Amino acid sequence: MKKRSSTSILILSLLVIMVLSACGNAANNGQEGGSGSTGGKSVKVTLLNSKGEIQQPLEEAAKAFSASNPDITFEVSLVPAGQSPFERASTLYASGNPATITMLDTGDVEKFKDRVLDLNGEKWMADTVPNATEHTTFDGKNYAFPLAIEGYGFIYNKKVVDEAVGGEFDPSTIRTRDDLASLFKQIEATGKKALVISPMDWSLGAHYLPLAYATQSKDLAEVDKFIESLRAGEVDLANNAPFNGLMDTFDLMMAHNIDSASPLAGTYERGPELLGKGEVGIWFMGNWAWPQLSSFDTAEGQYGFLPVPISNNPEDFGNSEISTAVSKRLVIDKEFSTPEQQEAAKKFLEWLVYDEKGQDYLVNKANIIPAFSNITIPAADPLGKSIQGHIAAGKTQQSMSTLPADHWAQLGSSMQKYLAKAGDRAGLITEIENYWKNVK
Repeated sequence: MKKRSSTSILILSLLVIMVLSACGNAANNGQEGGSGSTGGKSVKVTLLNSKGEIQQPLEEAAKAFSASNPDITFEVSLVPAGQSPFERASTLYASGNPATITMLDTGDVEKFKDRVLDLNGEKWMADTVPNATEHTTFDGKNYAFPLAIEGYGFIYNKKVVDEAVGGEFDPSTIRTRDDLASLFKQIEATGKKALVISPMDWSLGAHYLPLAYATQSKDLAEVDKFIESLRAGEVDLANNAPFNGLMDTFDLMMAHNIDSASPLAGTYERGPELLGKGEVGIWFMGNWAWPQLSSFDTAEGQYGFLPVPISNNPEDFGNSEISTAVSKRLVIDKEFSTPEQQEAAKKFLEWLVYDEKGQDYLVNKANIIPAFSNITIPAADPLGKSIQGHIAAGKTQQSMSTLPADHWAQLGSSMQKYLAKAGDRAGLITEIENYWKNVK
C-alpha cells in the first residue's frame, strides 16, 4: 500500500512537471519579448516606417536580419498617406500599441523623449558623422538613431539639359535666378517643358519654404535666432531679402511649370515619370525619389542636383548650396515594449551599421546616404552621388529639420494657395507670420 502510494505520488509529480513545462513553452512561443540572444524565445519587433519609398527594401532588410536571428521576427508597417509620422506615432501611443521602433522626423524626437530609450551607450554612437545626433540630444542624452542623410533641390535630367545647352551641361553655371531662367528657356526651346512642381503640402511646406529660413545665414545660431524672432512676431517678411528672393524664384517656377493650367492636380508619382521620360528637364525634389525615378529612367542614370537660387548675386549664400541634413531618425519605445524587444531592436540598429548585409540594404537597396563614417560604400544612385559631391565640396546648407510638427501641413497649405493663385504674396506673408506667432 505504501509502495503503491509512493508510485502514485511520483507519477502525479511527473505529470505536474510536464504540464508546467508545456505551459511555459507555450507562453514563451507567444511572447513578444526576447533579446539579441533570446535563448530560443520568439521575439516580435514592430517598426513604423515613415519613408514610403523604402518600404519594400526595409521589409527585405527585416527578413534578412531575421534569417540571421531566427528568434526575432519583424513586422514593418507604413505611416498612412497624408498623415505625419508624429500624428501616427501619437495615435499608436494613445491606443497603447506603439511600434517597438518608430521612424520620426528629426523635429519630432524631442516630443517623444520621455517615452523612448536613451541610446547614448550604443556602439554606433562613436561612428556617427559630425552633428548627426546634435538635434536629438537633450540633457546630454541622445534618443535617436540617425538613419539617413537626405538632400534636395532641383533634380535635372542631364540628357535633356545637354540637348538644351547644345553640349555638356555644367551644373556650376547655374548660380543665380537669371541663370536658372535662361536654362528654363533653353529647355523649352527644344520643345520640352522646363520643370514640374509637385504640389504636395509636405514638399512645399517642409522643403521649399524652409529654404527661406536656412538661407538667412551660414551661421546656424543666426538661423535659430531668426526662428525665435519669427515666434516673437519681430520679423517683417515683406522686407526680408532671402524670403522674397526665394518667392521670386517660385514665381519663375510657376511660370514654367508643365502643370501651370492646373497646378494642384499633380501627384508625387507624376514628377519622376515626367523627369525620367525627359518630358521636363527639372523637378524640385530630393534624393529619396530615386527608386521611383529609376523606373522611368531614359537618361541612362544621368541625373544631378542644382541649388535653388534666391538672388542674382552669385556670392549670396544658398545660390550654390543644396539643402542636406539627417532627416529620419529611429527611436525605440520604452513605455510599452519589453526589455527583450528593446534588446532585439538595438541589435537590428547595430546590424544596419556594422553587418555587411545591413550596410548593403541601407546603401544599395534603400538608396540611403548613411550617417556613419565607418560605412564607406559609395552612394548607389546618381542623386546620392550628387549629394555626396556637394558635401565633399562644402556646397551644402543645413536643412531645417527641427521645424514644428504641423509646419509642413499648415504652411504647405498656404504655399498651395499661392501656387494656385488663390492668394497673393501679402496674404502668404500674413499666414506665415501668424503661424509662427501662434505655434506651440
